[in-house]
Amino acid sequence: MQNLHIITPVKDSPDTTRRTVECIMASQLDRPLDYTIYNDFSSPETTQALTRLAADKGFRLVNLQDLTDHPSPNYLLVLQMAQQRALEEQAHLLIVESDVMVEEKTIQQMLHFLEKGDATHAGMIAAVTIDKEGDICFPYHYARQSRFQRWLHPRPAVVATRKRLSFCCTLLTLQLLQAYDFHQLNPEKNWFDVFISHKSLELGFNNYLMLDNAVLHLPHGSRPWKRLKYTHPLKYYWTKYTKGLDKI
Repeated sequence: MQNLHIITPVKDSPDTTRRTVECIMASQLDRPLDYTIYNDFSSPETTQALTRLAADKGFRLVNLQDLTDHPSPNYLLVLQMAQQRALEEQAHLLIVESDVMVEEKTIQQMLHFLEKGDATHAGMIAAVTIDKEGDICFPYHYARQSRFQRWLHPRPAVVATRKRLSFCCTLLTLQLLQAYDFHQLNPEKNWFDVFISHKSLELGFNNYLMLDNAVLHLPHGSRPWKRLKYTHPLKYYWTKYTKGLDKI
């Protein structure tokens, strides 16, 4: 039975982060819970709240401001640190974002799919994201089916996909971590889920999306300006390019 490390990068969003933490800590697992939050230069108020939450819930808290003066976002550093620790302890790595709420059996179902042998040469395994109404939402709109499609071709529980997997709730297998060094990632970028999804396939791994293992996603809870993409797209792209934000 392989070890598992769970991480959540946090930039403020204290309310959704608390919900994320409570859901993860309530998970039913067949192995010890090893959970780390990487606090990426959150406000003093959020940092204090995370410190109290860590003492109460028992997760590991890493304040990146103690380790680097590089401004947020520091997803690259988080990935590099998490990979190094996972390799040292021979563990899979599960990323759960601070705007995602898992169910009690979400993580165990991912592990069961990986370890019972159905996930052939897996690099990444993701749980599909749903909104409050229970519909598949960002970033997996491509997995939606119309009512007619569902009647004509009932969707499988899990699909192998060549489309990108987001890091909303995604397991990176130890084998993938061993095959690709995150120090090779482009430091000019902010986000790496698209690149790593493609790199996993390029290295000969299979990526899987679990359609029967859904998690609630409240998109961009930590960076509200990104919601402009759906409400005011012109303003979003103007902000993105003039300020050099959100580099994928």
